[in-house]
Amino acid sequence: MTNRLSARIAVGVARLAILLPPPQLLRFVELVSRGARPADPAIAAEARDVVCAVSRRCAGQGCLQRSVAVVLLCRARGVAPDWCTGFLTRPFTAHAWVEADGRPVGEKEQVSEYVVVQAHRVPAR
Repeated sequence: MTNRLSARIAVGVARLAILLPPPQLLRFVELVSRGARPADPAIAAEARDVVCAVSRRCAGQGCLQRSVAVVLLCRARGVAPDWCTGFLTRPFTAHAWVEADGRPVGEKEQVSEYVVVQAHRVPAR
């Protein structure tokens, strides 16, 4: 299966998954990531790039769908990035992103200022 086809499938599944209430979405990400090795930054960045290339929504303001799609696409390769959601208070902004090696992948530096609300950290193996 090609990278782009896998990315399209991941984007479609993520579109459905983000309809779940937050606690169930976290559980979904935990289940998908179970047994995976932590993704290295290069693999996570490549997955993010491909997801953004096949979906205008994910390339734009669809951060929740993008982050879940990246987790799914990485998982298809046997690895998983950390998955985070959080917010800023001034101005109020919510965001979702993935991390690898403890650093946000493909995000602006401002992500470090977000209050993390939910996160799934892939344990080192």
